[in-house]
Amino acid sequence: MSLAPLTQEGRAVLRDAKRVVVKVGSSSLTSIQGGISEESVLALVEALAERRNGGTEVILVSSGAIAAGLAPLGLARRPRDLATQQAAASVGQGRLMSRYTQAFSVHGITVSQVLLTAEDLVRRTQHANAFRALDRLLNLGVVPIVNENDTVATHEIRFGDNDRLAALVAHLVRADALLLLSDVDSVYDGPPKDGARRIAEVRVPEDLAGVVVGSAGKAGVGTGGMATKVQAASIAAGSGIPALVTSTANAQAALRGEDVGTWFSVQGDRKPIRLLWLAHLATARGEIVLDDGAVRAVTRNHRSLLPAGITAVRGEFEAGDPVDLLDPAGTVVARGLVNYSVEELPRMLGRSTKELARELGHEYEREVVHVDDLVVL
Repeated sequence: MSLAPLTQEGRAVLRDAKRVVVKVGSSSLTSIQGGISEESVLALVEALAERRNGGTEVILVSSGAIAAGLAPLGLARRPRDLATQQAAASVGQGRLMSRYTQAFSVHGITVSQVLLTAEDLVRRTQHANAFRALDRLLNLGVVPIVNENDTVATHEIRFGDNDRLAALVAHLVRADALLLLSDVDSVYDGPPKDGARRIAEVRVPEDLAGVVVGSAGKAGVGTGGMATKVQAASIAAGSGIPALVTSTANAQAALRGEDVGTWFSVQGDRKPIRLLWLAHLATARGEIVLDDGAVRAVTRNHRSLLPAGITAVRGEFEAGDPVDLLDPAGTVVARGLVNYSVEELPRMLGRSTKELARELGHEYEREVVHVDDLVVL
């Protein structure tokens, strides 16, 4: 567990941040009767408006579109099938934005809607466009309200929950800190009802060893639980952005740098956003088995994967798809974006790039997975 002085020093980063990403979930915005709670929205907006009008650039990643669409469609609970989720999101997104627009306007703040899919943050051209749009909105004094584009996103290209989306958005906009709001005020070392202790600060992953924070899913209108918030905070902290997990009721105190919630200290350097996606969100389309030499080259020496070190290929993938890289024992050691399809690779296995270039053409002289498109797991 962390010491109070270090925790307070860490929270000063959030207090003094010039650009902050705040994420709020559906369960924090809905009423007992269902639908979006006006009281919850107003309380959250008051905290964010205080910070925005104090000079900080704020991006809000907000769930709630599907929840807001349930009542108008006569649905009693969150639908399980994707098509009905998409329909509810389509109906609810406008209603959610209307509530935010009205609430922020009281404080003289203009908001905008930004809907993203995973591809928008992975493909170089699209994530550059997304950054430019968000950066310009912030420069104009707007509070962008970001959500996953649930209406068009498929199971294959979804973030899975807005917690991880928020971690990636924080990297996209080069935020100084990430605030993840939950129903629970902190991460605890066990069930709070059983007298568990609050974890004030997580400095290294080992600080959470043995701590059970619940499943990634939960009942009701939301899709994430404390587990996804811890994962998102760890993703951010592990790649250069400090994060705080606390309750929505503590939003104002958190933004003021008070001792609330669980602080995740920076544990690594900032990384390209597509590598974060590869490590934490990408669904592998296939598997490439490496020999021992290729495993060493990729994992220890940080080299690109060449066809000479490949012994087997499995799955269905095209050039540009994510694939898992396995050692001879079948353990996944890395993940990367492959430059060839599954039909092309078999005739290349175990051969040098020069040999392939002579026989098949110079386009076969490139790496199977370039080091810049590869993460060691």
